[in-house]
Amino acid sequence: MNEIAQRYAQENVASIFLYTHEAHPGENYPHLTSMEQKLRHAHDLRVKIGVERPILVDSLDGACHRAYGSNPNMSWIISNSGIPVYKSDWTDAGSVESAIAYLIDVLKRRRNGERLAQFHVERADFRTQDHKAFYAGLERNGPKAVKEFSEAF
Repeated sequence: MNEIAQRYAQENVASIFLYTHEAHPGENYPHLTSMEQKLRHAHDLRVKIGVERPILVDSLDGACHRAYGSNPNMSWIISNSGIPVYKSDWTDAGSVESAIAYLIDVLKRRRNGERLAQFHVERADFRTQDHKAFYAGLERNGPKAVKEFSEAF
């Protein structure tokens, strides 16, 4: 997502990372109990995981996360006028980039005088499941996260 944000910045596309909570808390990154703790975890996203985009931190009770659907790894694209134009229940870089490229093309077509009518689309996208990277994330959170996830599945 960092690369996509950099690639489309010159097109006036802004990208943020909204930190909500730990999906799989463990000893290193436990369940959040204070904003100070949450801010430390968000800082680690930048330092340890390399998130380069601005990181916004949700309230401790997750009000923003709930307002936008509460999915674990969702993505939204919101137009300059505040209208949601893309919503995905999972962040997949290819899907997000495809939507951004399409929307930039729509803006160019409008600027060129083309009359466009909006319509709604639903589609199923597919993402690669990188189990190695997923378990590395669980391990980063701590043995408890690995154990609880393994027992649940």
